[in-house]
Amino acid sequence: MLAFARGSGRPLVVLHGFGVDHRIMLPLERMVGDLPWRRLYLDLPWAAGAPRSTAASALDVANEAMTGIRELLDDEPFALIGQSFGGMLARHIAHELRGQVLGLATIAGVFEADHSARRVPERTALVVEPTALERAGDVREAFETTHVVQTNETLDAFLTSVLPGERASDQSVMDRIAERYDLPVKPEVAHPEPYTAPSLHLFGRQDDVVGHEDGWFFRDHYPRGTYAVLDAAGHGVHLERPALTAALLRDWLDRVDDVERWPNVL
Repeated sequence: MLAFARGSGRPLVVLHGFGVDHRIMLPLERMVGDLPWRRLYLDLPWAAGAPRSTAASALDVANEAMTGIRELLDDEPFALIGQSFGGMLARHIAHELRGQVLGLATIAGVFEADHSARRVPERTALVVEPTALERAGDVREAFETTHVVQTNETLDAFLTSVLPGERASDQSVMDRIAERYDLPVKPEVAHPEPYTAPSLHLFGRQDDVVGHEDGWFFRDHYPRGTYAVLDAAGHGVHLERPALTAALLRDWLDRVDDVERWPNVL
């Protein structure tokens, strides 16, 4: 399940979204790669490099991820980041392993698994560079539906970080898991005691895939949570607004460090 590891220090486990692989999260290397954290990027069951899996639900994937984390870290404390579907899994794992998880971050995280029940804005494109759309060629439609900022820079990010994982994903595994895409119970409901470790929940204002309002609903459950809704960003928020994403992630990790240094103060 471990696809990529970099750095040294305390572990930072990274989970990607549905239908892509760990490469969608590798831009984090430019954002936090100089910090004293050991980044562990996992590949979920549909990814080309993932171990053979019988997972047939979101809960199965979450349990496999927890097993993989235990094999890698045993009982070592770690921080956790999840993107999109991986954000839903990260919330589950953070609550199940509450005593071991130093902090939780979600990026465009799924808070409402039922697509028809999500509160999302209408699809829009805020910035369009015609040369980027011309360069996109036969992947133009996929690029346009992923990004609200359609520039050459975001196209490069899409071609490098998103498209390879999409093309390599095992559709049969995805179809199997999609039948039970939701967790049986939302983590915040299954574990109603407030989650007090430092957290970050980052959304794109124009994200028409998961939106941001469903995540805001659980704001009181995360008393140490930063909620950020970034304008000019869609479901690929960390690719479209990398500088601000980096600042927020670094702030989150600083807050995790502060709890470790001064546990009785914060």
